[in-house]
Amino acid sequence: MGGLRDALWGALGTIPRGYWHAFTWLGDSGLLLPVAALLPLLLLRTPSGRRTALEWCLAFGLGSVLIAASKLAFMGWGIGSARFNFTGFSGHTAMAASVWSMVFWVMTAGRSPRVRTLAVVAGCTLGACIGISRLAIHAHSVSEVVAGLLLGVAIVVGFVFFGRLHAPPRLPWYAMAGCLLLPLAFQTPGKPAQTQGLLETIAVRLAGIERPYTRRDMLQGVRMRKSIPS
Repeated sequence: MGGLRDALWGALGTIPRGYWHAFTWLGDSGLLLPVAALLPLLLLRTPSGRRTALEWCLAFGLGSVLIAASKLAFMGWGIGSARFNFTGFSGHTAMAASVWSMVFWVMTAGRSPRVRTLAVVAGCTLGACIGISRLAIHAHSVSEVVAGLLLGVAIVVGFVFFGRLHAPPRLPWYAMAGCLLLPLAFQTPGKPAQTQGLLETIAVRLAGIERPYTRRDMLQGVRMRKSIPS
């Protein structure tokens, strides 16, 4: 097992780091959160899309809350696992697996169930690849990526499970293209969103500590001091 792990890390190391940083942006919240929000708005304009839009908002909203809660719990109160090197779900991995699966699922509306299933599998596979990129740039541990992937798959499986009960909505290709391209008009491709910094600020204020917990703190058993109100 150790030999396989070493071989995997060796293979990842042969790929230029700049590639991984560019590729991992496909799972960035700055790109995927707008897409996740625009899709249901577009679906609301279709006769059969209202229920689908609601189901997506519920599934993705719940997943997003779990991701944020896990990160706030660690950064504010140090709730994590040193044994498994776990500080919270990999948001990039979870969002990539769920949002891209949703995009591919909508794009294949009207196709056979087999094609739509393959579309969802392709989205989850892309999410797994985003997870690998997070490992390659040392942004997450294996446990965080696996947990994020499982959460992303759970979001899309739950959504598709209920979605099979009614006719799939169809969106014109130009609507889907606009949904994917619009976020690019407001940000630079490859530049990560500042959601991590925002969550750190929220965690510090909620927990009343001087600074957020870090992975090093967890591994070294450091406990935060309460901040003194000015």
